[in-house]
Amino acid sequence: MRTVEIFLVIVIITGAFLVASFFAVLPSPRQVSPINLRRLALTTLQTLDVNYDLSATMFKTSDDPMWSNLQIALSASLPPNIVYNLTVYEVMSSQDQLYVPTVSISNAESLGIESDAASYLVASSNVTFNVTPEKIGEHGGGGTLYILNCSDANGWWITGYTSQKLADDLYNLLSPYFQSTIMVQNTTQLGKILNGTSLQGETLQNAVVINTFGEAVPIPAGYYSSAGIGYDTARSSYALYCYTLGQRVRQYNWTWASIVGYPLYYVGNTGLFPSDQNGWGIYGMRNVGAAGLNSFLEGLDNQAYVYNGNGITGDSDSDARLASVHLSSDALYYCNYYGVYPSPYQTATRALPTSITSTYHLNVTTYIFDPVGNWLAGAVYRNRASGALLALGVTRTPDIRLTALGLLCDYKPRLYRSEYTVTGTSKLVILQLGQVGGV
Repeated sequence: MRTVEIFLVIVIITGAFLVASFFAVLPSPRQVSPINLRRLALTTLQTLDVNYDLSATMFKTSDDPMWSNLQIALSASLPPNIVYNLTVYEVMSSQDQLYVPTVSISNAESLGIESDAASYLVASSNVTFNVTPEKIGEHGGGGTLYILNCSDANGWWITGYTSQKLADDLYNLLSPYFQSTIMVQNTTQLGKILNGTSLQGETLQNAVVINTFGEAVPIPAGYYSSAGIGYDTARSSYALYCYTLGQRVRQYNWTWASIVGYPLYYVGNTGLFPSDQNGWGIYGMRNVGAAGLNSFLEGLDNQAYVYNGNGITGDSDSDARLASVHLSSDALYYCNYYGVYPSPYQTATRALPTSITSTYHLNVTTYIFDPVGNWLAGAVYRNRASGALLALGVTRTPDIRLTALGLLCDYKPRLYRSEYTVTGTSKLVILQLGQVGGV
């Protein structure tokens, strides 16, 4: 009896399945997995223009053999059941009509009941598109970039480079963004601008000064190396020069940029210190130590000079998180905007503590790297009254793109791009695709 019941259930289920299958309406294979015609059209145009062949063809006369080659390439690039219509439009500057059709090619009289299209803008080979940067200081004071290129000083913590080579590269990278760029060729010229004297009639106030000498800073002989002004006789230290330097940065509202390492750790002048070296065989240099940066910050904040030799930087040995610091989101954005691409990951060996912002009345106006705990591996510190310090405490060797990126992030000069829709130089290509044949 049980066997009969089971047999009847099987018959009923099978019959229900057959009846349902007979009346069910299944979608066509084309509907189940349709071709994205718009994406296919755009991909085809991009592929045809990979060597600028498509762009070159668009500016040929209609009887040129390249049009036949284009039709062959189109047929070879598309599936056999895809038909196309390619139309080229001249881009006009007239307000009455922006696009005028010039050439049209097709492999079918009709594209069927379903079609889609993609557009692609091409330019002639004799067109140059320029980007004109806004000049820093163009709409206000300043606009001068000083790059220290002193021939009578040596650098440190710039392994693999010379200060002069770094100065040349920074000039090429940043000079388009400033109204005037001055190479400070020796410590005598440095002394002049510290005294408030321009070198080439440039605007001295609100300038940017880049120290390309790494952890060392050039020092002029004479006034700035004298006792009571640049030399602290009680401590036998040139920390007082760093203090005076900070005062000048405040006085002229400069932005002082330190490109790598511990800022102002040494002072350098090959004529002033011909037989002195920094302990690592670099002559013409005297060790100042941590007191250099501390004194500079005192001068920047207009505090009284007090010798302080306590080190304040952190490194990847004291905090493992500094072994990999990341560019900030703002810095990454401006990488794309200005086309400056340093590595987004760096190692910090001379990061500054966030506590200096309160100690010396500083505002961080640009984070080059994201903060790590209480450390900043790269930032622009602007005193609330006047003057600023850009400090990059990353591991040698220096990457000047970080310095350029930090300054551009802080000043944000705009880029003015040339017009693209110029008559006779631009054409719009529309590729419309349709699908024919069986399912």
